[in-house]
Amino acid sequence: MNKIAVMSVALALLLAGCNTIQGIGKDVERLGEKVQDAGKK
Repeated sequence: MNKIAVMSVALALLLAGCNTIQGIGKDVERLGEKVQDAGKK
């Protein structure tokens, strides 16, 4: 039950942090860049 509560809070904070579609796109783009950088190492 605690895991569900923690995940819900994390999701709410994530959605609050990027409250537009453009913001979500930028966040996904940054995540992709980090994954690519990790793959190059």
